Amino acid sequence: KSNIGHLEGAAGIAGLVKTVLSLAHRRIPPSLNFTRAHPDIPLDELRLGVVQEATPWPESTGPAFAGVSSFGMGGTNCHVVLAATPTPTPTPTPTPTPTPTSASASASERPGDRDGSGAGERADSRPVPWVLSGRSAAALRDQADRLRARVASEPDLRSEDIGHTLAGHRTLFDHRAVVLGDDRTARVAALTALVGAQASPDVVTGQAVPGDSVFVFPGQGSQWTGMGLELHEEFPVFAEHLLACERALRPYVDWSLLSVLRGVPGAPPPDRVDVVQPALFAVMTSLARLWESLGVRPAAVVGHSQGEIAAAYVARALSLEDAARIVAVRSRALRRLSGRGAMAVVSMPADEVERRIGGAGPALSVAAVNGPVSTVVAGEPRAVDRFVDRVAADGVQARRLPVDYASHSTQTEEIGEDLVRSLAGVSARPGGVPFYSTVTGEEVDTAGLDADYWYGNLR
Repeated sequence: KSNIGHLEGAAGIAGLVKTVLSLAHRRIPPSLNFTRAHPDIPLDELRLGVVQEATPWPESTGPAFAGVSSFGMGGTNCHVVLAATPTPTPTPTPTPTPTPTSASASASERPGDRDGSGAGERADSRPVPWVLSGRSAAALRDQADRLRARVASEPDLRSEDIGHTLAGHRTLFDHRAVVLGDDRTARVAALTALVGAQASPDVVTGQAVPGDSVFVFPGQGSQWTGMGLELHEEFPVFAEHLLACERALRPYVDWSLLSVLRGVPGAPPPDRVDVVQPALFAVMTSLARLWESLGVRPAAVVGHSQGEIAAAYVARALSLEDAARIVAVRSRALRRLSGRGAMAVVSMPADEVERRIGGAGPALSVAAVNGPVSTVVAGEPRAVDRFVDRVAADGVQARRLPVDYASHSTQTEEIGEDLVRSLAGVSARPGGVPFYSTVTGEEVDTAGLDADYWYGNLR
């Protein structure tokens, strides 16, 4: 989970696949983002440890064994013991390990030394895809054939240089292919497969079709410590916009955005509502700017809950200063409700949820309709817990969300007047991108995104 997130029903099989690969390659991959164990967990006494860097499998005269455990509150109770095959079949290319630098050679190696292919990859580079295109499938294969001949005749060409030239200095036609591979030999083999119209795991082909992109901005819950940091280090446009967001938020918060994202000691916890929502806004809008800098521009925007603020900003309906003000003031107001509410998601249509809630009154209500069979309820903690237990007993999937306030419920009414007053003067304008409201369910004139609208978004 630390490496790829929680895959819900697929989490167990992901652990099984990881362990099989670990046994096959005799290498134990690390778990990301671990710094220290909880003091109440006696790892030494239990003879346990968290793997923090790629580690060779322990030497042993006998077979290697590994266990995979999968236990869950929903009833999952599984343990599998795996044994390695006696002798793994040697492969001509180095075995990759699941770390960010798996495709890199050591600093002491010359490019290409690993496979005898001449100057292949630069030691500190990541794999760069080779993007090819043509006006027809035949033209695409012809380009692949010419590239294959060029690579074979000029062994000093670096893979990353080829990739950057193909991606940034060639006209892109409708018939397209992306060639991958851990080294030059693998890529030449992939090109050969492409020329012969043969399937290859290192070739992805397709044909571009007319279509537009819609930028969708989520609400709270998609955050994690460290989000956006790799993009911050690698893409100046992302870093510059993140810094602009930090400046815009500064009048309303007493913490550093980058300190929160980096998990710096002393920074406020990232799950606090008045921290996580501004942080998500900053990362989402910076990501949108990055996409736009790469030529991907939205034909429309839509946002869920506080994600609508980011959507309105990207639609050019709000200035960065006004958008930062809205997300900071809104989340700060929500903090006043902390500890008094709860929310849960239920796998059930909204009308059925309404029927089951019945006469619960203000203690419980529908907060959001996520989809045809996914509904969020909010209200008093006991009322939410009772409802979750009741529908779960009927075989309906339901779970509490990790928040202690009841957003989009009657509880927000007590902060409504203060919120509208605090946001008076927010100046929305007609945007340059269509804005689809998840409050009204239709496209709206963004000039009407005033203080009352943003309270309605919260209520």
